[in-house]
Amino acid sequence: MLCAIYRSTKRDQTYLYVEKKDDFTQVPEELMKSFGKPDFAMVINLATRKKLANADIERVKQMLTEQGYYVQVPPPVENLLNLHLDADKK
Repeated sequence: MLCAIYRSTKRDQTYLYVEKKDDFTQVPEELMKSFGKPDFAMVINLATRKKLANADIERVKQMLTEQGYYVQVPPPVENLLNLHLDADKK
């Protein structure tokens, strides 16, 4: 299962996976607007990989099959002040 991966030009650390390079027909228009102009990153073969760096490979495969795309968003930013304050309470 090949897929093309694009970086968002509007959202840092956000990636769009699609089944075919430069084919965004399955991606909703609103998502494309918020994503910005897709910046091609790479093509990968999901069938030959066991995992991905920051996404659940099985979820990516499932979403590509069901809806034709997958969006990888960065994990939420940790609030270091709250972590520090919580540590002080203990």
